[in-house]
Amino acid sequence: MQSGAAKQALEVNRAAGLKLRAKGIGMAFKRDGKITTVLENIDLDVGDGEFLCLLGPSGCGKSTMLNIIAGFLEPTNGAVTIDGEPVKGPDPRRIFVFQERGVFPWLTVEGNIGFGLFRLPQAEREKRIAHYVKLVGLEGFEKAYPQELSGGMKQRVEVARALAVNPDMLFLDEPFGALDSITRLIMRSELLRIWEAERKTIVFVTHDIEEAVQLADRVVVMSTRPARIQKIVEIDIPHPRDISSPRYLELRDGIFEEIGLAHKI
Repeated sequence: MQSGAAKQALEVNRAAGLKLRAKGIGMAFKRDGKITTVLENIDLDVGDGEFLCLLGPSGCGKSTMLNIIAGFLEPTNGAVTIDGEPVKGPDPRRIFVFQERGVFPWLTVEGNIGFGLFRLPQAEREKRIAHYVKLVGLEGFEKAYPQELSGGMKQRVEVARALAVNPDMLFLDEPFGALDSITRLIMRSELLRIWEAERKTIVFVTHDIEEAVQLADRVVVMSTRPARIQKIVEIDIPHPRDISSPRYLELRDGIFEEIGLAHKI
């Protein structure tokens, strides 16, 4: 059964309206004369302010799907709309955070966060940098360079830089995959805290079931390649989530079963 708070949160997201619609998405690549189909007939709606995870095995096409909805790839079939407008390419209103950390080593923390704010007046730029430095918990490190930071701190810088330009949507491609397990847990909590404060629409790619169930409003389970949507699971538990609760374990184990790993772990 859904809790009242969780059900209300889902209803609020739905009432806020449809943000993204992907219809009939297919993707095939031709290499050495051979055609490889990666995605096949994918339909997906994302609500405004929703945190949605694309989950599936490595190599199934999750990142390809994310690149299509972000406008970096044109699908072989189908179309994507955001706010009712066709996605024709990347848009500065929508920011992509890649799997490999992309902080600029020659810039300080504040230089990285302010990188996309050059059009703002100096006072407003400084104010926004200070806001996001505080939001991601990097006060005192404003003048530090990336080589002076831990992996988790670099990831915070990248998230802060993405948020500082006030994007409409965030696309994250396994952003915590290179971090150790403890730092990943910390970064998940940080991302949730920021999302609850900012309420940006987030599409997050992962192959980690625990990560998906801890973060998402809904988990889109993708099949092996050529990928289809195998199941969409509503995570009807309010944040912060108790990872030992019966409902959490039920949802997590249900996804394990869905992808055929229930009796292999």
